[in-house]
Amino acid sequence: MKTSSYRIVPLATEVAETARAHVQEDASGHAVLTADSPTGYPCRHCLRWAQPGERLVLFSYASIPPGRPYSETGPIFVHAEACERYRATDEFPAHFREGRVIRAYDAAENMIAGEVVKGSAPETVIEKLLENPETAFLQVRSAGRGCYTFAIERV
Repeated sequence: MKTSSYRIVPLATEVAETARAHVQEDASGHAVLTADSPTGYPCRHCLRWAQPGERLVLFSYASIPPGRPYSETGPIFVHAEACERYRATDEFPAHFREGRVIRAYDAAENMIAGEVVKGSAPETVIEKLLENPETAFLQVRSAGRGCYTFAIERV
């Protein structure tokens, strides 16, 4: 059995379900798109790439709440149809081992460090960032566009 000092935290099911409901209600800020490439539409709930032809909900999400200096609201995707929330929380998702930046935040939600994942070794970056006792949690984001992918918490 694998043990880890951290846990992967995908987007909460409640957030994904709310986004799906809002798009059904034609709420502003929510749109349905159809994936047209195998690596262009990451679902933040199941933590896998949507495959061409799959429908997704695009909406804005604040990974750090408004009112904080490092608050960011940005676009993210979830599958338009219900998908299973990522469960292998002791394993870094295989679909996102490259093209990611990992940011460290303190308990006041201030960013204190960040590092681009190189050579598909995110575990090394995670362990390095968690060595700092001030690190309360991490966020994994797209290196290219900076979009939120998922969080990482200490166990």
